[in-house]
Amino acid sequence: MAQATAINPTEASGGLGTFERYLSIWVALCMAAGIGLGKLLPAAIASLRGIEFGHGSQINAPIAALIWLMITPMMMRVDFSSIKNVGRRPAGLLVTLFINWVVKPFSMALLAWAFFRFTFAAFITPAEADQYIAGCIILAAAPCTAMVFVWSHLTKGDPAYTLVQVSVNDLIMLVLFVPIVQFLVHGASSLTVPFNVLLTSVLVFIVVPLLAGVLLRSLLVRRHGRAWFEGVLLPKFAPVTITALLGTLVLIFAFQSDNITGRFFHVLLIAVPITLQVYLNAGLAYGLMKWLKVEHSVAAPGALIGASNFFELAVATAIALFGPESGAALATVVGVLVEVPVMLSVCAACNRTRHWFPAERQSNDA
Repeated sequence: MAQATAINPTEASGGLGTFERYLSIWVALCMAAGIGLGKLLPAAIASLRGIEFGHGSQINAPIAALIWLMITPMMMRVDFSSIKNVGRRPAGLLVTLFINWVVKPFSMALLAWAFFRFTFAAFITPAEADQYIAGCIILAAAPCTAMVFVWSHLTKGDPAYTLVQVSVNDLIMLVLFVPIVQFLVHGASSLTVPFNVLLTSVLVFIVVPLLAGVLLRSLLVRRHGRAWFEGVLLPKFAPVTITALLGTLVLIFAFQSDNITGRFFHVLLIAVPITLQVYLNAGLAYGLMKWLKVEHSVAAPGALIGASNFFELAVATAIALFGPESGAALATVVGVLVEVPVMLSVCAACNRTRHWFPAERQSNDA
C-alpha cells in the first residue's frame, strides 16, 4: 500500500498523521463512495473503465495514472544505496526474503486451492474458483512496498533496516513477480496467464514509477542535498500521494461495485484464506526472527512485510489480465478490505510481545 515514509514526518510529534490514524475509516469511505458511484453513475464509470493503454490491453489508464502519482513519491524515498549495509545484520533480511518469495505465494496458492476447490466448492462454480485462486495468488506474489513503513512506525521499527528490506524486495519483484504468478496460476487453476500482459503490468505499475522515483531522487538530492530532499520536499508530496491513493480506491470499488454487491457472500468466502495467510506468514516470520535472536525493531517490520501486500499492483494486474469485473479482480479488492484491520491486529500483537526479543543495540544502522 502507499503513503508512508522511512523517515516519517509525524515522528517529530510522536504520533501518526491523520491519514494513518484513521486509515480504516478512509478505506471504508472509499469503498462506500466507489460502490455508490458505480451504482449511481454506471455509464460514466463504464467510460472510465474503457480508457485503456491500447485497445484490448485491459490496463486502465486512469488507474495507472493514479498509481504513478501514488507510487512515484514513495519510490523517491527508497535509497537503494542502503542495501550495501545489510551485511551487518543479515538475518532479518534473509527471513523476510524467505517468507516473501519461498513461503508466501506458494502457501497462498495452497490455501486458495484447498478452500475454493474443496471447502467452499458447494457455494461457487469451478470457473469462479479459478478466478478467486488466481486473484489470491497475484495478491500474495506482490510484497508490500510502502504501507509497511506505516506498520514499522506503529511497532517502533528500525526505519533504516525497513528501508533495506523494502528496497531488496522491490528489486526482486522486478524479476520474480511475472514467473511466479504465471507458474502458480497455471498450476493451481485452469487459467493461463498471458506472459506479455503480465510483463506489461509490471512495466507500467512497477518499472515506470521505480525509474521515475530513482531518477528524481538522484537529481534532486544532488542539486539540493539530502536534508532538504527528505525534510522539506518529500513531506509536500503527502497530499498528492494520499489523494491518489483515495482516488485509486474509489475507482477500484466503482469498477467492482456490481461484483461486490452481487457477490457479497463470495467476498466473505474470499476473505477467509487471505486472512489465514496473513496470520500464517506474519507468525512464521516473527517466530523465525525470535529463534534467530533478531532485535524487535527488525523482527516486527519483517513480520509485517511478510504478511502485507502491494495491493495496488495486485489489483491493477488482475484487471489487466482478467478484466475489471472478473473474480480475480474481486479477490484482490477483498485483499484491500482485509489488510488494514488484520495488519493493525498484527502490529498490536508485535507490540505486546516486545519483551520476547533481546535488548536493542545502541546503534540502529542498517
